Amino acid sequence: MARDIITLACTDCKRRNYTTTKNKKISTGRLERKKYCPHDRKHTLHRETK
Repeated sequence: MARDIITLACTDCKRRNYTTTKNKKISTGRLERKKYCPHDRKHTLHRETK
C-alpha cells in the first residue's frame, strides 16, 4: 500500500492529537496543518511525527 498512517502533534503543547494518512511516494516531506488543539483551546500548527 502506498498510503501510510501518520500522527500529527501540536507544536505548542507537543501532544499527539490527530491521525491521518498520506501517500509517501508523492509527498516525502513532513506534513503540517493548522488544526484545533483541545488542550490549548485554539488553532495551532500540527506537524507529522515519527
